Order: sequence, then structure tokens, then C-alpha cells
Amino acid sequence: MKTLYLECHMGAAGDMLMAALYELLEDKEGFLRTMNGLGLPGVRLEVERGASGGIAGTHMKVTVHGREELEHDHEHPHGHEHSHDHEHTHEHEHTHDHEHTHDHEHSHEHHHHHATPGHIAGIIDSLALPEEVKANARAVYDAIAQAEARAHGCPVGEVHYHEVGALDAVADVTGVCYALHLLKPDRLVVSPIHVGCGTVRCAHGVMPVPAPATANLLTGVPVYGGEVMGELCTPTGAALLTHFAQSFGPMPPMAAAGVGCGVGTKVFAGRANCLRAFLGEDAGGANGTICELVCNIDDMTPEALAFAARRLLELGALDVYTIPGTMKKGRPGHLLTVLCEAEKEGELARAVLAQTTTNGLRVRRCAKYFLTPGSGRVDTPWGPAAVKTAEGFGIRHVTAEYESAAELARANGLPIQTVLAEISRRL
Repeated sequence: MKTLYLECHMGAAGDMLMAALYELLEDKEGFLRTMNGLGLPGVRLEVERGASGGIAGTHMKVTVHGREELEHDHEHPHGHEHSHDHEHTHEHEHTHDHEHTHDHEHSHEHHHHHATPGHIAGIIDSLALPEEVKANARAVYDAIAQAEARAHGCPVGEVHYHEVGALDAVADVTGVCYALHLLKPDRLVVSPIHVGCGTVRCAHGVMPVPAPATANLLTGVPVYGGEVMGELCTPTGAALLTHFAQSFGPMPPMAAAGVGCGVGTKVFAGRANCLRAFLGEDAGGANGTICELVCNIDDMTPEALAFAARRLLELGALDVYTIPGTMKKGRPGHLLTVLCEAEKEGELARAVLAQTTTNGLRVRRCAKYFLTPGSGRVDTPWGPAAVKTAEGFGIRHVTAEYESAAELARANGLPIQTVLAEISRRL
């Protein structure tokens, strides 16, 4: 299985993550041409070779009208009720990849316009990128906006981004999403994330590390601090990692075919300021886990059992099915099986007890092999049709999306078999 492992021993930020993934791409020049041809006003990506702590890598320099923005100028949006007077005397100890030698205590020549989450979504929608890439980028920004709104106690619609910094961050987010689209890993695993410690000074004043929005984004994720003073994981880095990661933990057994290294510009004594990405094939074992809840039922009507199955699906079960069988004392009955994610085990176990007549059930945690789902479209004589994809372990399945095929059949007065056959012919 094609596995991507991200080592975040010095946290994560958008440009460092993009630089590490860039090093793994086969067509690096094609990636840069695409990113620099998106039409983001004044935005340009430049690749710089660098090193940190004796480790060579790449710094992805993202400039807006020729200037590289500091990370905290755009990665900490704010609620509308807060002051719009950006304090450019931010202390520099908390960013490690956007901090440069220029003094940022000056006033910007440009005006401080602001962009809402809706404005950012509009920018992303206008980009000449695959729909999957844009959908992922929008989801990452949605997560950031929700985390910021929660941190500042304001509605999501009142979160605002500094316009120039926002363009820089859009390039970071879309660049990472596009690089992952090109790499197509079957599984993405992330190490526990080093967030740093201490405090950070930003437009709202002095805040603890991790910043409140970052802490919200990393809820449920293994993180740790340490003696490194400053902010190592930014909101953009946190949002990207939590959106794409399928699991967090140590590096799985894998044969790495390539290693990418994204380096920051800030120097930490005795520490390499970098994020590394390992791409290769793992041992071929299961790529997930699943819970199986099972019970025997011999005293429910078919209608009541069907209702219970529907309710369990509505409550988050991945699948619910029954198998007829003979229960104790020779009575006919059913074996009810509910499949769910591990974190839903307790909730759905209680739901089985509430929705059925059983007084107990068995729980098994099973290893799970699965193909990563996706979607696409094919052209037919009657218009485009949606298809479902599933990939992994060197296997690819493509099937017609039934509702899309049915819509074409109804609109054109055709048997659905005709439409399905045409879609299959074009796969």
C-alpha cells in the first residue's frame, strides 16, 4: 500500500508541508507552472534550497507582490468585533518558517482590506484546479474558520483574514492539496505533533501556545510541548494535517521510496527546523480498524427490526444487516450485525439495546482492508454521469453512481440498463 508518513517533530506550517511534498513529486516543474498560473493576484511560488541543523531541504517561498508575508500575519484570522489595527510588532519567536531577516515593525504600504470565509471560498472556486483539490481546500478553510470563531466567541461569518496574507495562505493550502492529489497516497499517517510552548504576541495580545484556534483544530490529536519556546504548529498546518491524516502515531513499517524535507528559516539551537515526508510501500497489512456489534433476536416483528436497522444507520452505523437463523428452542430469528467506527462503538451499542429487544450484544474489533473512496465523471451521449472510484493496494474500482444514471434515464426516456451499459463502456 502506498503510504505517506509526515514527521512533525518541529510542528507544521503550510509552506513547510508544501515544500516537503514538492520534493516527492515526479514533475516538480509542472507543479510550479500550475501553481504560478492560477491567477492569484501578485502571488508567486519560488523554490529555494536550504538547510537546517545540517539537514538539506527545500524552502517554498510564497510571495505576494514580491514580499514574503510572516506566518502570523495571515494564519490568525480574527472575529469582526476585534480591533482591525494589526500589530506589526509581533514577537518573532513563535514562527519558524515565515520569519525572515526583514524587520516587520514597519507599516505596510498596502491597505488592510479583509476577506471573509465566503470570499476565500470564492477565490478557491475560481482556480483552475481539479474539483477534488478545490473541495479539500475549501474544507481546510472551513475548519480554520470554525476553529477561529470558537476561539474568539464570534460567528463563523465574522471571521476575517488579512487580504494579502490570505492570498499567501490560499497558495499554501491549495499547494498542499494539489501536491497530495498528484502523489495519491493510499494512506496518510502523521506523527504526534510538536506544538512548542510559551506564549505568542499577535493582534489580540499575548496568547498561550498552542494558539486557541490551533488547539481547537488539534482536539483529539496526539500533541506535545517541550523546551522549544514559540509556536511550532500554525492553524493552517493543523487544519491541513487533521483534514488529510487517516491516523496519528509512529512511522509504520514501510520501505520508503522517497523522502521530502521542507525547511524553515528560523534557527533553533541544536535542532533541525524541518518537516519530513516519507513516501513508500508499507508491509501490506490492514489499513484500518472497524467495530462489529452482533446480537441474536427472535422476538421482533420484521417491521420493527427493519425500523431499528434504519435508525442505526441514521445514528452513524457504516452498515447494518440481518441473517436469518435458528435460535434456542428451535425458534426462527435473526443475527443482527452493526458495523461502525471505533469511536462510535459505545453510542451504537446503547442504540442497539434501545432500538431492539436484545438484552446484550457482542463487540469485536477487527482489522479492516479497504480501498480509498473517490468520485469522478464520464461523458455520455445524454450528458455527464457521476461515477464512484475506490483505490488502494494497486487496485482500482470504478462503478456508475446509480442516482446519476437514473436521472439521465428519466430525463431521456431510456431504460436504466441502457445508461448503465454506456457508462460502463466508457470507464
